[in-house]
Amino acid sequence: MRRYHSPLPLLLLLAGLLSFLPGLAQRGNILQTFQNGLPQMQGGQGGSDSLKRRNKQEDSITISFRYLDTAGRFRVDSSILDFYRRFPIPFTHQWLGNTGGASRPLLFQGRSGTGFDPGFHAYDAYRWTLDGVRFHTTTRPYSELAWILGRGGQQVIDLVLTQNLKPTWNVGVQYRLISSPGLFNNQNTNHNNYLLTSWYQSPRKRYNNYLVLLGNKLQASENGGILTDANYLDDPRFTADRYGIPTQLSSGTTRNTGLLANTSINTGNRYNEFRALLRQQYDLGRKDSLVTDSTVIPLFFPRLRIEHTLTYAQQKFTYADNRADSAYYFNNYGFYLAPNRPRSGRVAIRDTWKELTNDVSIYQFPDPRNLQQYFRVGAAWQQLSGEVRDTLRYTNIWVHGEYRNRTRNQKWDMLASGVLHLAGYNAGDAYALLRLSRVLGPRLGSLQVGFENALRTPPFLYDARSNFYFDVPKGFAKENTTRFFGNLDNPRLRLQLGAEYLLIANYLYVTGYRELQQAPLFNLLRLRARKVVRLNRRFNLDTEAWLQQQPGNGPVHVPLLFAVSRLAYEGNFGFRNLTAAIGLEGRYHTPYKADAYSPVIGQFSFQDTLQISNRPDINAFFHFRIRGFKAFLRAENLNTLRFRAPAGFREHNFAAPGYPYPALVIRFGIYWSFVN
Repeated sequence: MRRYHSPLPLLLLLAGLLSFLPGLAQRGNILQTFQNGLPQMQGGQGGSDSLKRRNKQEDSITISFRYLDTAGRFRVDSSILDFYRRFPIPFTHQWLGNTGGASRPLLFQGRSGTGFDPGFHAYDAYRWTLDGVRFHTTTRPYSELAWILGRGGQQVIDLVLTQNLKPTWNVGVQYRLISSPGLFNNQNTNHNNYLLTSWYQSPRKRYNNYLVLLGNKLQASENGGILTDANYLDDPRFTADRYGIPTQLSSGTTRNTGLLANTSINTGNRYNEFRALLRQQYDLGRKDSLVTDSTVIPLFFPRLRIEHTLTYAQQKFTYADNRADSAYYFNNYGFYLAPNRPRSGRVAIRDTWKELTNDVSIYQFPDPRNLQQYFRVGAAWQQLSGEVRDTLRYTNIWVHGEYRNRTRNQKWDMLASGVLHLAGYNAGDAYALLRLSRVLGPRLGSLQVGFENALRTPPFLYDARSNFYFDVPKGFAKENTTRFFGNLDNPRLRLQLGAEYLLIANYLYVTGYRELQQAPLFNLLRLRARKVVRLNRRFNLDTEAWLQQQPGNGPVHVPLLFAVSRLAYEGNFGFRNLTAAIGLEGRYHTPYKADAYSPVIGQFSFQDTLQISNRPDINAFFHFRIRGFKAFLRAENLNTLRFRAPAGFREHNFAAPGYPYPALVIRFGIYWSFVN
């Protein structure tokens, strides 16, 4: 595949390194921002544990980080109990049977946000995004190496390097590889992510400079699912090796296993993305200083902030089949291969997009000593260019505003934000979010309530000019998603309760392999509860359950009940430097008609015929940490064991029609942090 060779990334890097000017706003010692929703069992990008250790010279490291659009500070997560804080697929997702394969949440989420959307989200779990980029501050160079190994040569490698070149300038590099040959035919994946960050703060604390270079190269083979006209999973011919089971696409191909296996993608999807961001901020306000016995520390209290953000992005979405069968594509997608190769040949479908965005914002701080109280208004201009069935050029213009106030006593947290697109391809799109949190006290905990509404243009996949549009010509209205939510967190009782109500109009979805549809108004209610039961001083049972119901005939099937649970012993077994966790974890959902999957367009599709009824997924684990070294040993999918003939780990659960989950998987991982 041809690579991008634009000079703009190098120009942005040069501009970022040359634009360090005097002045910047004070950061302050601010607690972690209260996120939208309560913490989930599968973890997230934040962490509450601090990482602080000493070397043999008794020097210490203190490392923290922040996200691009938050003023809060976070500590590096050193916990070991929840493996899914580090694994790329969340425990609440369904995925198509191989690490790196297409996935989606088991908990239905309406689409939020506004702006241009190409429409390809089946591999979002493996994408790095600008919202998730971490900007570190560390007193010493810090690095982390992660390596996860699984059955058949699957591996995940993650490398993090960060260092403060100066007290006010941090740079960081991160790389991740996800590679897995899969258990079934033509299921291999090969994902690469890379990230370069720079954060500069001038000595006078007036000026901020953020630079991000981010890339995602996602590659996944597609087999269309195993054939279901015979019970191949119980066929003695495939007892030892599931790879020979016939599949819809690319049956009869060969594979290699092992750490150096061939990961080429002959039939499947390749999604390439590059993003570059340069943000500069300059503050106006009052200077001050803190005088100690030996030094004078400059302080700055901002009243007004001017911000400019330049963003450039390239996205290329490709489906290719080098050994195509004409009958499959004609029967399911309605097109023939080249006339001179009517029976077999090559399929290549591609949409390419480029974006250039300029955003100017102004902040006003009513209380200069509280940087988490501010008003923000701004406007953005975006230029879009696409190479699809036609060469397209669009311009988007939008305005945005935000009010944020996390009070200095940490009891109230208020957020109100909105976006309105004035002109361009997404003209008329609008987004609004209102969220209010209140600490009720040590006995009652904290309460959060909120409202969110998104009016958005259909993704470009629903536009007939996309190369991935195979339906008859149709017109689609803007999709409107409204969400009301509330959460109660009581740490004293180790209890969390939540509720969500979604109201969706003009919902966009896919049926079959290529039919694009739009549904009338429907709603969905979801209730959530999480409880940690302390069985004794070392044993805990952590259970989280969701009850979701979609009344009426909306084109959404969800399990009525979905739950995850973990029973674990946590202790040190008498060793001072050891922290260990050992136990069982599982998840279960009631039977439901899970969405099918359309490989060419990369979309999960609504189906109303086949019901999926799975056993509970059960994993056993032993995790431990010794100083900066963390290890994870896991036996996953124990639920596939059966005693009837043919016995063994053969009772597969299904993610979607034709897509079995793997049998027993032994997984081993290490996470090793180093301080130089």
